[in-house]
Amino acid sequence: MDCNNLTDSKSSKFIHSFLRLSQNMMRFIHKTALDNDLSIPQYSVLMTIAPRKEMTQKQLGEVLQIPKSTLSQAVDGLVQTGWIHRQPVSDNRREMQLLLSEKGNTLFKKIIQQKGSVHRTIESVMGTLTEKQFDEFLATLLHISDFLENETISKENNQND
Repeated sequence: MDCNNLTDSKSSKFIHSFLRLSQNMMRFIHKTALDNDLSIPQYSVLMTIAPRKEMTQKQLGEVLQIPKSTLSQAVDGLVQTGWIHRQPVSDNRREMQLLLSEKGNTLFKKIIQQKGSVHRTIESVMGTLTEKQFDEFLATLLHISDFLENETISKENNQND
């Protein structure tokens, strides 16, 4: 590929579009978190646990990919406010199970319905797409995500060999 054409390449256009989308999403996430007296890591933890109702702290760390200290602080804050409960895993006392409390579930439902929240905003933009456009868009995002995951796993395996 000609280096002069890299700025016009599909990958460059995709990356710049995705970065712009990501920056705009983070603005809404930050506002939504602040509007609900949450830090961004706390918001991320709550939004990850809520649909599942429970998960281990180790699983949460693998999903969120944030430093352990940041994760621990976020979890501690959510436990102190009563939005999640923490208990040792029965067959592994060193591992913690995180459970969404009723209070946390109420907050989660409030956040996703809140005017101006990232959830309502994304719901609005998705409403401008036809079902077919949405399905194709989602399929494309999943295809890219799966490809990137497989590439990462493949490279990790090659490094370990």
